[in-house]
Amino acid sequence: MKATTHNVATGFGTLGRGICIITGASKGFGRALAHEVCHLLEPGSVLLLVARSGTLLQELKEELQSFTDKQWLVVHCIAADLSTREGVNETVRVARQEAVNEIDNVLLINNAGSLGPISGFQSFTDLERVNSYLSFNISSALTLTAGILQTFPCRPGLRWSVVNVSSIYALQALPSWALYCTAKAARKMMFSVLAEEEPNVKVLSYSPGPMDTDMQEEIQRSTGISHCLFPCQESAAKLMKLLLDNDFSSGGHLDFFEV
Repeated sequence: MKATTHNVATGFGTLGRGICIITGASKGFGRALAHEVCHLLEPGSVLLLVARSGTLLQELKEELQSFTDKQWLVVHCIAADLSTREGVNETVRVARQEAVNEIDNVLLINNAGSLGPISGFQSFTDLERVNSYLSFNISSALTLTAGILQTFPCRPGLRWSVVNVSSIYALQALPSWALYCTAKAARKMMFSVLAEEEPNVKVLSYSPGPMDTDMQEEIQRSTGISHCLFPCQESAAKLMKLLLDNDFSSGGHLDFFEV
């Protein structure tokens, strides 16, 4: 399905000549973000799409190339498991290859994440199982962001933005969702610390709201809970407008329904 993105950029400027890294880009919200971003980048820009499925990433790359006339946009597909050191290192390595090019914008969107088991608190007695979840949902975002920051040091004229794709459950506790709530809350604080440390980096935790994704299908299967869902493109467009307007407080947490 063709993403309806051209109207989003009108009146809000562009992302300039930059590099954008999107994790969890192969489907759902990450895929919608890729469509939004590619229309906002200018000649000489680079888009890094990161996910576990190389096949889905290649399909996305072909979609982007067919939906736009921006053949000059360099798109790298990085099939990597970000829960591993190798996956994080490979993503940073590919980004480093592009560091020699002159750019005026770096945008990192930490979208990769998982729902994890929905179960009562007392069921989490397996330390390895818990650590595996936290590694993918917290540690990988920290180490990847740190690696990309080292690759593209802040300098005059360089706009640096980091997005943490969050959830309302970073702020609210929900019974049986111990791992998910913990990971989202930890990520929110982690990126708030980044905003305090790096005043030249604009940091946003963005809760995209209930979207029509595989995760929502999994929630419905597991819990029987269903929400009124909306297309991923709608929330992706709203995030892009936030980034282009650039009038949010760095380190803050914004929900789809608040903006």
